[in-house]
Amino acid sequence: MSDAIDPSAIYELQTVDSPSMAPDGSRVAFVRGWIDREAMESRSQIVVVPTLADGGPVAGFTSGNRDKAPRFSPDGQTLAFLRPDDKDLRQLWLLPLSGGEAKQLTHEPSAVAEYAWSPDSGAIAFVSDVDPDRLPDDHDAKKDPQVFVMQRIRYRYDMLGWRGDIHRHLFVKDVNEASARQITDGDGDDSAPVWSPDGRRIAFISDRAADRDTSAFTHAYVVPVEGGASVCWSQELVSAASVAWSPDGRRLAAIGSQDQAIVPGWQGWIYLLEPGERPVQITNDSINPAGGFAPLVAPLEFRWTRDHHNAERIVFVGSKQGQSSLWSASVDGQQLEALSGGHAQFNGVSFNAAGTHVVVQATSPNSAGDLHLIDIGQCSQAVLTHHNEGFFREHPPARLEKFRFTRADFEIECRLYLPSDHDASKRYPLVVDIHGGPHGVFHDSFNLTQQMLASAGYMVLCVNPRGSASYGAAFAKAVLLDWGGEDYIDILTAVDTVCARADVDSSRLGLHGYSYGGYMGAWIVGHDHRFRAAVLGAPVIDLPAMNGTSDIAVPFGEVQWGGTLHDDEGAWLRHSPLSYAAAVETPVLLLHGEADHRVPIEQSEAFFVALKQLGKEVEMVRFPGSGHQFVNQGHPRLREAYFERVLGWFEQYLR
Repeated sequence: MSDAIDPSAIYELQTVDSPSMAPDGSRVAFVRGWIDREAMESRSQIVVVPTLADGGPVAGFTSGNRDKAPRFSPDGQTLAFLRPDDKDLRQLWLLPLSGGEAKQLTHEPSAVAEYAWSPDSGAIAFVSDVDPDRLPDDHDAKKDPQVFVMQRIRYRYDMLGWRGDIHRHLFVKDVNEASARQITDGDGDDSAPVWSPDGRRIAFISDRAADRDTSAFTHAYVVPVEGGASVCWSQELVSAASVAWSPDGRRLAAIGSQDQAIVPGWQGWIYLLEPGERPVQITNDSINPAGGFAPLVAPLEFRWTRDHHNAERIVFVGSKQGQSSLWSASVDGQQLEALSGGHAQFNGVSFNAAGTHVVVQATSPNSAGDLHLIDIGQCSQAVLTHHNEGFFREHPPARLEKFRFTRADFEIECRLYLPSDHDASKRYPLVVDIHGGPHGVFHDSFNLTQQMLASAGYMVLCVNPRGSASYGAAFAKAVLLDWGGEDYIDILTAVDTVCARADVDSSRLGLHGYSYGGYMGAWIVGHDHRFRAAVLGAPVIDLPAMNGTSDIAVPFGEVQWGGTLHDDEGAWLRHSPLSYAAAVETPVLLLHGEADHRVPIEQSEAFFVALKQLGKEVEMVRFPGSGHQFVNQGHPRLREAYFERVLGWFEQYLR
C-alpha cells in the first residue's frame, strides 16, 4: 500500500542541482543535497556522473558536507567549487581531476557568491562583497555595539539582511598567485561574469546607475581583465539580465527588455549588442528566456554557437506557457525553434565545449529533479540520474490535468492536481493554490505544497492568471495597476469551472497562497465568502505600509500599484486587502517569517490584529529568523512546521 506525501518528505527527498558538464562532454558534476535529520542541517556534496550509459556508476566526488557550485576548468583538468571556510564564508576550492586533495584558492573577507573560469584555465573571476565599514574579526558586539546608518533606500535585502554601503564587485584570481585583484568598484552590485573568448575582457551585469536607489533596472557592462573603466554595452535597452559572447568576441547576446514596465526576469527578449550599434532583437515574446534576477538569482548559462551547417545561433533555456524547453534562435532572427523539453521546468544548464550537448536539471510533476542530457543535433533527451525513484514508488505523486478558458481578451491556463488514487465516483474538497509575483508562474514541475495537499485527499487548483510569466508581455503587464481586479476574476472563474465537476465538493473550498499569492488569498476572502479556510503565507496586506518597509517596494510598488504612494494614496488603499477586513468570513491562518524583508511581518501583524478586533477566526504563526524564502531554504524544522500548519488548517475546516 502506498504512503502519502507529507511534511516528512523534506527529509526523504534529495535535490539535484548546479550541473557542470566536462569540456569533452564525458561527465557531469552536480550538487546532491539532503537534510541531515539528526543534525537538523542541510547538507550538500558534489557528485560526478558519466554521460554515457556504460560510463560507470554515480559516485561522490567531494568530502565536504556543504560543497556547492562545481565548475570544470576549460582544459578539463580541475574542478572548482565553493566550500565554507572556518569563518563559515564560502570560498573557492580547486580539486585536480588527476587525483589529490582539494586546495583552498581564495581567502576573502566576504563569501564568494559566484564565479567563472578564464578560457585558458589560468584564472577565475568571482563576485564578492566589498564592505567599507567592515569591523575587525575580533570585534566584540556585546562590548562595543555599533549603530547602523541609512543613507539610501536600498539599505537591506531579503536573505542578505543589512547592506548599507556594501556592494558586490568583481575580482580576478590567478590560480598560481596568492592574492586576488578587484577589477570593479563604485556604487552598484556586479554579478554574472562572463569571459570574452580571448580572455582579455569580462562582461557582467550591474545596477550601477545614478538612479539605482529608485530603479530595478540592470545593464550589461564590459571591463578589461586588468581592471579599469567599465563600458555599458546595453545602454539602448531598458534593462539587461545576462549575456553571452559571440565566438569572435565582437558582440554580446543579452537577455533584456526595451519595455519600461517589465524587467527581463518577468518577460525578456534576446538582443545582439555591439558598441556604437542599435540592439538587434532576435526573439519574440512567445517565449521567456531564463534571465535571472541580479544579483541574487543567477541567470542560466546560454551559448552563442554554430550548428552543423556552420550557421551562428543562440541556444538558451526559455519558458512558454509554464513549460521549459531548450531553444535555438538564429542570429538573423529568422528562425526560432524548440530543440527539446516541455512538460517540465529547467532550473540549471551546462554546455560542453563544442556546444553540441547540454545537461539540464529538470523537474516535472513526477520528479523532484534529475539531470537530462540533450543532444542538440539530434534534438534528443536522455535521463542521466534517477534520484528519489524509491520515494516515488512508495509515495505516488498527484495526477495532473490541464484546462483553459478565455475571458477579457486572454486565454487563462490552469493546472488541476488529483490524488494519485482519484476515484471519479467520489467528491473531493478543493484547495486553490495561488503563486507569488504577481509575475510568478506555475510550471509543469514538482511543487511540494501541491503534492502534499493532493496526497492528503484534496484536489488542488493552480491558476496562471493574467500577470503570470511565460505567456507574453501583454499578458504579464495586464496585472499592473489592477491587483485584485481582473486577476481576481480569472481565479474565481477557474474555481467556478472546476466546481462544475461531479468529483468536486464545492461546499469544501480552501485557499493557499504565498507572497502575492497571500495577497490574492486575503483579497478573495474579503470579497467572496464561499471558502471555508484560507492559509496565507507572507501575504501583502497593506500597500501603503509596504512602501517604507519592504526591500523592493521602491520601485516595485510604483510599477505595480501606480506611481508613488504620494501620487495616489487612495488607489493604494483601495487595492489593499486590509481595507476589506470587516467583510472577511473565512477562517484565516497567517504564516510569516520574522526576518522577512521582502514582505515584512508587519503585514501579517496588521491583518491579524484587524481580524481579531472584528471578532473573526484568525491565527498567526511566526517563524523566527526566517526570510521570505524560508519555506524552500530555511531551517528544516521550520519548513516542516509550515507544511504541517497548512495541512492542519485544512484538515480542521475542510474535513
